[in-house]
Amino acid sequence: MAAKKPAQRKAPAKKTPAKAPAAKAGAPKEELLRFYRDMLLIRRFEEKAGQLYGMGLIAGFCHLYIGQEAVVVGVQAALEDGDQVITGYRDHGHMLACGMTANGVMAELTGRIGGYSRGKGGSMHMFSREKQFFGGHGIVGAQVPIGTGLAFADLYKNNGKVCATYFGDGAANQGQVYESFNMAKLWKLPVIYIIENNQYAMGTSVRRASSETHLHKRGASFGIPGEEVDGMDVLAVRDSAERARKHALSEGPIILEMKTYRYRGHSMSDPAKYRTREEVDEIRARQDPIEMVRKRLFDAKYASEDDLKKIDREIKEIVNESAEFAKESPEPDPAELYTDVLVEERA
Repeated sequence: MAAKKPAQRKAPAKKTPAKAPAAKAGAPKEELLRFYRDMLLIRRFEEKAGQLYGMGLIAGFCHLYIGQEAVVVGVQAALEDGDQVITGYRDHGHMLACGMTANGVMAELTGRIGGYSRGKGGSMHMFSREKQFFGGHGIVGAQVPIGTGLAFADLYKNNGKVCATYFGDGAANQGQVYESFNMAKLWKLPVIYIIENNQYAMGTSVRRASSETHLHKRGASFGIPGEEVDGMDVLAVRDSAERARKHALSEGPIILEMKTYRYRGHSMSDPAKYRTREEVDEIRARQDPIEMVRKRLFDAKYASEDDLKKIDREIKEIVNESAEFAKESPEPDPAELYTDVLVEERA
């Protein structure tokens, strides 16, 4: 009698990378106009900041957010009052999206007393407790454990809030990021990790720097789910962030990889010779986040060319006023060097 062959075990089904569903077909007129206005404010503000840097009015490093506007505007649309935001050094757009004033941000960029950190923080280190914005951090990846700590505080207080913790594709390779992932999953912390994958960590492409280029999968070994999102489409970003917020409150951490693109160099001192002008022009022509919303407004007959020109004029007035405010605001008194560095214990 022939020996019975052992049963063949079926190979486990291969898991495909998580991809977010397509964005909803549309959005109400008021929401689309707000998205257009908010993204345009960030872009015009950053263009003005670049001009002031060239004039020597902004010192040190200055990292512009031009091209990535849909990420922070879409995420902010999904957050609720009291949710915290923390990010790295490419942070001006996040500040404006959180509701911080153009005047206060520009004054801080120029090191003036009218800035959010009284002129002592500059481009990379300004905060607003009122707007729940916790920086602006110059050390690559340093904000990730801090954002995780903010989420721990939310869990401890049981306040129903989440922390949106932004970092870039370069920071995704930092060790402290994975220590944070482990802690966040163990305690099911209400944190949304948002990787702004703008394709280049300083001057090095993701393909050259990362063995796993699907960055939303970086939490797999910790059991943290992830989604890949079209970070140039503000509606896709909004939808994914709404789902992520619900998940963070009920299940704990989640990763959103925003596939986006920065049009300028890493910082103002970067000529960006590691990529071609044709590459940048092609992205701007096909995927510009502001033009995408502009087209939706026209297609839905929500706005005319004159309507959008009026918005552009209003935004330019806000940005020009912020530059004048910054120029007229005095520099901080030298005595400010000794403030905010020590907390004395009270009896």
